[in-house]
Amino acid sequence: MTQSSTPDGMTYKKAGVDIDAKYAAVKGAVGAIQSTHTPGVLASIGGFGSLFHLASAGKFKDPVLVASTDGVGTKLAVAVMAQKHDTIGQCIVNHCVNDILVMGARPLFFLDYISVGKMEPPMVKSIIEGMAKACRETGCALVGGETAEMPGLYKPGDYDLAGFIVGVVERDRVLDGTRVAPGDRALGLRSSGLHTNGYSLARKICFEQLKLGIHDRPAELGGPTIGEALLAVHRPYLNLVSPLLEAGLVSSMSHITGGGFGDNIPRVLAKGTSVVIDRSAWTPPPLFQFLVKHGNVPPDDAYRSLNMGIGMVLFVRPANAPRVTELLNRAGEDVFDIGRVVEGDGKVVFA
Repeated sequence: MTQSSTPDGMTYKKAGVDIDAKYAAVKGAVGAIQSTHTPGVLASIGGFGSLFHLASAGKFKDPVLVASTDGVGTKLAVAVMAQKHDTIGQCIVNHCVNDILVMGARPLFFLDYISVGKMEPPMVKSIIEGMAKACRETGCALVGGETAEMPGLYKPGDYDLAGFIVGVVERDRVLDGTRVAPGDRALGLRSSGLHTNGYSLARKICFEQLKLGIHDRPAELGGPTIGEALLAVHRPYLNLVSPLLEAGLVSSMSHITGGGFGDNIPRVLAKGTSVVIDRSAWTPPPLFQFLVKHGNVPPDDAYRSLNMGIGMVLFVRPANAPRVTELLNRAGEDVFDIGRVVEGDGKVVFA
């Protein structure tokens, strides 16, 4: 019997997986990771699991843990084109923070999953540093993650990113839609751009139809390059909205992500209610106007695929609306009275 041989020997590195490069990437970001640690973090970096002591995070009467996971979609493709990855790290954290915020929760800790075609320590370090920055800004501890090199599944230079978050809210302050009532006002808060949704549409319009380069600077955008506009960091609303939650001024909230207004708002409504949205109540920022115009995007599709300049919607009692608006204005925030809650079957109707 003839046996096949590999004279030089086959190693994991020759197969396309460089373990040393992986650990070099994580080691390079250790300082950034540790800078996010809060009193509740017990475990050091590198364990099989992460330990968090809830009692060290604050005094709770009846705490409820809130968990969520998400990704940043094909915004990753724009980051790869621009070779800019720190903002992507911020986006994944802020998206997850916003998702649990709408249930009234503040974040406790965050974990990430990064899978790459070829381990490039500077790129991975940049992603992690971006996540750490967003974690520091939102008081969320970056407690662990997984970085995997997957040659054959991803091309060199390509990667995927997912985030996992756990937060906490007192049980009697959970926002689950049951407090929403007909007559409530819908107040819109500005987005910082596309956030993390609509990028397949935006890339099709910008790079395939218009043949733009990542560094092109369309005059209609008012200054930024197309890359800068598309990579604007997904805005976090935690620090802005938390005082309103503590004061009991918000009935419900909706994070306008994939699915736009029509799919996200019904998720936070009470049974027997609907929402009427007045699209004339605000002017979509230049990037959205640019995409809709040059892509000839139908209005219904635009408001379902994109946030159109509104990243978060607060539902408040009519009597509380002036106070909420005043507090947000004092914080330097523009507030748009974009609609109202009516009796209905859980749908969004555009006026």
